[in-house]
Amino acid sequence: MEQITTYKYQCMGNDYLVYDPNRSPVVLSAAGIARLCDRHFGIGADGVLVGPFLDRERMYVKIYNADGSVSARSGNGMAIFARYLRDQGYVQKSSFTFDTDAGEEHVIYLNEEGRRLKVSMGIPTFWSDEIPVTGERREMVNQIMVFGKIPYVTTCLSLGNPHCVIWMNEISKDIVCRIGEHSENAEYFPEKVNTQLLNVLDRTNIQIEIWERGTGYTLAGGSNACAAACAAYRMGLADRNMYVHMPGGILEVEIREDGEVYMVGAVDYVGSISLGNELSEQIRALK
Repeated sequence: MEQITTYKYQCMGNDYLVYDPNRSPVVLSAAGIARLCDRHFGIGADGVLVGPFLDRERMYVKIYNADGSVSARSGNGMAIFARYLRDQGYVQKSSFTFDTDAGEEHVIYLNEEGRRLKVSMGIPTFWSDEIPVTGERREMVNQIMVFGKIPYVTTCLSLGNPHCVIWMNEISKDIVCRIGEHSENAEYFPEKVNTQLLNVLDRTNIQIEIWERGTGYTLAGGSNACAAACAAYRMGLADRNMYVHMPGGILEVEIREDGEVYMVGAVDYVGSISLGNELSEQIRALK
């Protein structure tokens, strides 16, 4: 039996497994991905990055949440995938572009070893039908939504994946978990939603807590940080360049005049994991 090998990285405590189809023979099912991400019965991770696929003009990666569902975009995931490509010799240039389900991703290496990176996150949209949010077409800025029978003032947007930002003076893990359990699957969001609680510290510093769809409470997230920064800027609470403080660390976010959003972060390599025979057999059997 051929071994199944994954490579684990983390960015501010947001950890992903990279599964390279060029080096491992098994096609992973959604159930197999969920088993790999299980922190008790698998390896443990916030998601799996499957790639690079090399049968296109550019390299392509598929992003999966911890429950096996597809995620169109992940800022930390993209930084981790770019670090993996550098480590494995797929990329030697200082910058390059690859593809995801959300479109093109542009990455710039800020040091030689590829640990520190700048990642393009695209241009946000606040229009309800593009996020998507149910109901008539409208901009989702300072909109009332009810989660768990409690009304909240929300700002929703998409950066290739849907986000719901709630501005509060005090935020915590307990509060975001309580809200996120209701907001993730609320009828407003046909594709579910990532939820961020936002506390504005000053014009260049914000603090967030995250509930990520398909994963739950998360220490940090690139697209989540960028979404909260875009919401804070759109509501007039922050400047274009800011630091986003999360339990896992601090991420730099830049919102350019043309609307393009960039994040800067550092990625650490945890190690390669070759699955034992028992787990390998279970992963192969899951459909």
